Amino acid sequence: MPRLSDTMEEGTVAKWFKKVGDQVSEGDILAEIETDKATMEFESFNEGELLHIGIQEGGTAPVDTLLAIIGDKGEDISALLSGGDVTTSEPEEEKVVAPSADTGASSETVAMPEGAEVITMPRLSDTMEEGTVAKWNIKVGDTVNEGDILAEIETDKATMEFESFYQGELLHIGLQEGESAPVDSVLAVIGKAGTDPNLIVAALASSSEPPIKQEATPLPEPVPTKTEAVSEVQSSALVAAPVISAPPVKSNGRIIASPLAKKLAFEKGIDLSRVQGTGDGGRIIKRDIDQYQPQAAGTIQAFVPSGTESITEIANSQMRKTIAKRLSASKFSAPHYYLGVEFDMDNAIAFRNQYNSIPDTKISFNDIVVKAAALSLKRHHQVNAKWEEHQITQHHHVHVGVAVAVEDGLVVPVVKFTDEQTLPQIGAVVKDYAFRARDKKLKPEEMDGSTFTISNLGMFGIQEFTSIINQPNGAILSVGAIVQKPVVKDGAIVVGNTMKLTLACDHRVVDGATGAQFLQTLREFVENPLTMVL
Repeated sequence: MPRLSDTMEEGTVAKWFKKVGDQVSEGDILAEIETDKATMEFESFNEGELLHIGIQEGGTAPVDTLLAIIGDKGEDISALLSGGDVTTSEPEEEKVVAPSADTGASSETVAMPEGAEVITMPRLSDTMEEGTVAKWNIKVGDTVNEGDILAEIETDKATMEFESFYQGELLHIGLQEGESAPVDSVLAVIGKAGTDPNLIVAALASSSEPPIKQEATPLPEPVPTKTEAVSEVQSSALVAAPVISAPPVKSNGRIIASPLAKKLAFEKGIDLSRVQGTGDGGRIIKRDIDQYQPQAAGTIQAFVPSGTESITEIANSQMRKTIAKRLSASKFSAPHYYLGVEFDMDNAIAFRNQYNSIPDTKISFNDIVVKAAALSLKRHHQVNAKWEEHQITQHHHVHVGVAVAVEDGLVVPVVKFTDEQTLPQIGAVVKDYAFRARDKKLKPEEMDGSTFTISNLGMFGIQEFTSIINQPNGAILSVGAIVQKPVVKDGAIVVGNTMKLTLACDHRVVDGATGAQFLQTLREFVENPLTMVL
């Protein structure tokens, strides 16, 4: 797998033009390779017979992984495939086998007693990695009924009641109040009354490593529970489920109901104040909800949703992976700051209308901004610069990168020596780049070497935004839409046309005053565009 760009780390075979057994001549196109920037034809530098294909169409592999083997007809390549220096596939993860230690205990596995159910620390939110036992409501030896609240679990978001879906005796508690452990650690065991607790401890010790516990810390004040319906039990290993709910309140006091009953009532649209509880002390339990029959008169029909929850999963393309990696590196390594300005565009509108009246000539406002930025960069080398480990490099040539949106993300083709090109030349180059970018036909050298970048979302109606710096550039200019609005000119309020721009700067390279001076020069060119052609 060749490295077809400086940022490429892996490639995807989009299409093979040869099959095993075909003759290959030097210069033949073997395949199309999708990189992080474009889909490129891959040419053979060898001739012979295609003996082996290492990556099928649609397959992805790191750079330097075996792509194919070309050799003499009938040549034995088994040594290359079975242990030669060539990598034939993505390396398997190294298997680490921990040496066994003589702990003095028998290595024989002890089975969990019949009927015993292991309760593990549940994942009560999508971001939860560990939980803390805030309070146990049941102690070892107590009888547990379906719907009983076993404990209160403190997560990263709330403190939740944890309800049992089983009945039996609480045989073992794995975490004491105030202790924390990762999700899926042993929380408790419920089973038949009279089961020897020592058997439980032995079975847990022999089946897995004991859970990692954190030192108990003073618990905070109880966190109020939040109203939320839990849609399903996450795993068959869980024998209890959380319910975050605020019970309804009647005029004469609080309605007592199990969390499971509240959940079912919520799902069925049942008003708990109309349900007669048959549990201890009049507590409403699951059976009461299942058997509840609403009165014919004076009731509101329960809502029954007709839609279904659904998602779409889209595999990350090579381009999307690289965009994520590079922008994350830029955002978290370069100290960004932003300078915002608003330009008067009346003269630019009149200039563009006159320019486009020339036969066979058409320029855009983006072309005007690109040209104005290029001329401004020639006067402010500090902005036309990049940060390096031991120095700041200021460019005296101007290569403006123009961000282009494509189906998979964003590419930045580069207009070389932008300041030397005319407005129509800039417009023609940008249009050509945009057209070929959407077909993934840009060459790597057409996307390398930018000294400054412009991102324009004005065409989509966006009035103002900020961009992440396209490293190694020291700055990026965000261009918004032209809007009509009341403005003050010569002391009077009139209708004007304005455009907002935001300059994002790497503070290691561009100081605030330097960025402001660049924007002043840019304003002079954009608000008086005739100065760019004289």
